[in-house]
Amino acid sequence: MSRWFLYVFLYSLGGCALEKVFARAARCRRQVRKCFLLLPLCPVYGLAMAAVLALPEEEHFLLLALRGGIVCTGVEYLVHLFYDRALGVSFWDYRGMPGNLRGRVCPQFALAWGVLSAAAVKWLQPGVDLLAARTPRWAVFALWMVLAADSVCTAALLRRSGDVELLSFTALLAQPSAERQ
Repeated sequence: MSRWFLYVFLYSLGGCALEKVFARAARCRRQVRKCFLLLPLCPVYGLAMAAVLALPEEEHFLLLALRGGIVCTGVEYLVHLFYDRALGVSFWDYRGMPGNLRGRVCPQFALAWGVLSAAAVKWLQPGVDLLAARTPRWAVFALWMVLAADSVCTAALLRRSGDVELLSFTALLAQPSAERQ
């Protein structure tokens, strides 16, 4: 179980880094692209990769990319739905993209998910698996505790404010104290 937790955690961390690179390359207005108050994590990446890794192994890169694109896009849709319904926020919106489904997913990013997930399975997963196997139980427990605390704080902040832009201490501290309560 701790291996799967580490897979989700590590791919969420990598996803946040990938989001930052993408935001900078695309010159996005929003450069702070994460889903937790303290931790630099984008859980949609970790959950999507865990779903892909749970599939039966596939050697052919194109088939892996096809399956990965479908599975990751499904996870992306469900995560967006959760954020929307449970927390009242939206971290991404594809309504401006052709072929989008309620702004939650679109074919262009489904293709990107496919290529990224296949590449991750082929070239990153052996190293991630080795790192997960060598991580001591106490470190996994500590990560669980930090993630749980951050999740509770983040969910409370998002439910109360509905503003994903507050997911940094700088932005949170810049809010007048009456708005934070």
